[in-house]
Amino acid sequence: MNKHQMQYGLHVIKVLLNKAPERVMALYIDQNRKDQRLDEILELAKAVNIVAQKTTAKTLDKLVEGAPHQGLVAQCRPIKTVSVLDLLALIENKTGSLLVLDGIQDPHNVGACLRSAEALGVDGVILVKDRASPITSTVSKVSSGADQIIPIATVTNLAQTLKLLQKNGLWVIGLAGEADLSLMQCDLKRSVALVLGGEAKGLRHLTREICDQLVYIPMLGVTESLNVSVAAGIAIYEIRRQHTQN
Repeated sequence: MNKHQMQYGLHVIKVLLNKAPERVMALYIDQNRKDQRLDEILELAKAVNIVAQKTTAKTLDKLVEGAPHQGLVAQCRPIKTVSVLDLLALIENKTGSLLVLDGIQDPHNVGACLRSAEALGVDGVILVKDRASPITSTVSKVSSGADQIIPIATVTNLAQTLKLLQKNGLWVIGLAGEADLSLMQCDLKRSVALVLGGEAKGLRHLTREICDQLVYIPMLGVTESLNVSVAAGIAIYEIRRQHTQN
């Protein structure tokens, strides 16, 4: 992983300064931009002893390779991940949920999954290190800063990780279009680890074998499949709905 990342966008950097200011190594601002939200973020930076360096929009464009930075760019240390044991500790005394992404390669999809997970109360996310998107500035932007809030673990051996989750009482369910059981018919009133596969092939064979249950999302239209991040949002919502039922 790179020693630093360039984060951009007003909301993402605001979340950074609120949740993980220790990650911010330097802050760069468009010297010609006037914006009340920008002023508020600069006050947050000042409160944690970070002074923004004024520069040109052209320089900011180069720093983020043309991404829509909104006049503000932060040079950051890589995000600090947690261990799977840390995630298990979070749900030890409650009915919780984890999201497991098995080889999702598009950072936009990873970011969208993280955003849904944080918004809908998932306790943590597990990512695989190989053949998958890492946490990049694009992930942060698409997640709207959710990667700074929700605990994230990265693992090299997903099979062992899923078995560890099962050993600690989690019901491991995988989304698969060819499954026999509908998501809405599945009993999710327990601690759950929801596993989603990559964009092209879905869940890997070994992952399918380890899952306690495979489920599908029932489709009412002629569309045969959903984007993985859309599917994640639907499934997370159903888990949340069942967890909060009286």
